[in-house]
Amino acid sequence: MKDTVTQKMTNYRWVICSMLWLALVVNYLDRQVLSLTWKNFIAPEFNWTDADYGLITGVFSIVYAIAMLVAGRFVDKVGTKSGYLWAVGIWSAGACLHGLCGILTDGIVTGQWTLSFVDAREHLKTVSDVSGAAFAVTSVSVWLFVAARCVLSLGEGGNFPCSIKATAEYFPKKDRGFATGIFNSGAQIGPLVAPFLIPTLAADYGWEAAFILIGALGFVWMGVWVFAYRKPENNPRVNELELAYIEQDASEDKSRSEEGGKAPEKKFSFLLPFTYRQTWAVIFGRFLPDSVWWFLLFWAPAFINDIYGYSSSSFTGMMAVFSIYLISMLSLWASYLPTYFIEKNKLNPYAGRMKALLIYAMFPILGIGVMPLGEISLWFPVVIIGIMAAAHQSWSANVFTVVSDMFPKRVIASVTGAAGLASGLGSFSSNYGAGQLFSYTERIGLHFLGFEGKNAGYMIVFLIAGFAYLLSWVIMKILVPRYKLVVLK
Repeated sequence: MKDTVTQKMTNYRWVICSMLWLALVVNYLDRQVLSLTWKNFIAPEFNWTDADYGLITGVFSIVYAIAMLVAGRFVDKVGTKSGYLWAVGIWSAGACLHGLCGILTDGIVTGQWTLSFVDAREHLKTVSDVSGAAFAVTSVSVWLFVAARCVLSLGEGGNFPCSIKATAEYFPKKDRGFATGIFNSGAQIGPLVAPFLIPTLAADYGWEAAFILIGALGFVWMGVWVFAYRKPENNPRVNELELAYIEQDASEDKSRSEEGGKAPEKKFSFLLPFTYRQTWAVIFGRFLPDSVWWFLLFWAPAFINDIYGYSSSSFTGMMAVFSIYLISMLSLWASYLPTYFIEKNKLNPYAGRMKALLIYAMFPILGIGVMPLGEISLWFPVVIIGIMAAAHQSWSANVFTVVSDMFPKRVIASVTGAAGLASGLGSFSSNYGAGQLFSYTERIGLHFLGFEGKNAGYMIVFLIAGFAYLLSWVIMKILVPRYKLVVLK
């Protein structure tokens, strides 16, 4: 048996980080299927408008917000391993359910029940010219997608509470921002692969197959997670040196009995986290920024199609979306910035993150140039939106980590869930609002800053998006001007 002095430290924490990364890749692939298929594959079949799509994504956001709040509490109760299994299982089932919406719409509207996607599509074509029936097709299909989206969002609501809790269990504070940045890059890898994979599946096998095949990936991940995850102190793959490294913050947090293991954990009320300014700082750090991110995620393919005429299945359309998320990968490097400030400048975790967040908040201001520069070339907006996405992911990784910097581990998922509620409300505002705005500006031919119709609507959205992060940073700084650990009452 080796002496612990000469024993080499294991690095199993990075295996866990890789699993969190894979889960997020699958998660964002599932989210992207609708945004990459609705405009060119689904909308023509069901006669959807921008407002219909905005309603579907908006309801998803509201349910996701509520699910985040409830899931955080649930994960704190059942633990990271079980909580993640429940989350991935539910969202994968919801993703697959989208693929059945065409068959169900056909059966409800025409009464001709079939198990064939092709037959269902043919049945619906026979009623597409009948006004009453066409309206029924649109209405029924929209609400079936809303239902499937609700199941998806219920599961996805557990993703970040689980991943942030797992990061807190496996990484010391100084590494959490970097680790979160690494697994959070899955939110870019999924969309990076999606433009080539999803439209191709939809074109070759039908949009239904894209939902079902991508949704099934989550069940594969669950099979690995069952055997991969245990808490570090109970994991035989984590040796004493790595465990000591993971728990290096214990002396700083020794005043918290639940961290030191010297007293049984006390139950806490659902509303307790909301009595702390630190919780509200994280909530405001998510509301506006996440509304921007979810708009970019759900509307970028439609923006490229609406303004420049490139469908999601065209080579240029694929390359444009791919390029946005390729540029966004800069966040993998940028997310290390707080660690640099903490280690090199000897700042406390909160001060280091806030300094980095201010830098990240400056880049989205470039968004005000998306529409003006877009008149020169498509690729100016692509580069700018990519930079905005990179800034967001860097921001997001470190706002998430602010929770684990200041709160005890046993409430991290609950506080993350509360912040997720704010994220979902922001997402609802941007997605439902954008759908309504684009339909309205196109209908009345609105003029705004030299742009007309739907182009004016996009100009309004990018103007708001440009200053969202800076405003959020100011609010966070006012609420929590300096680093202060939370001691639960």
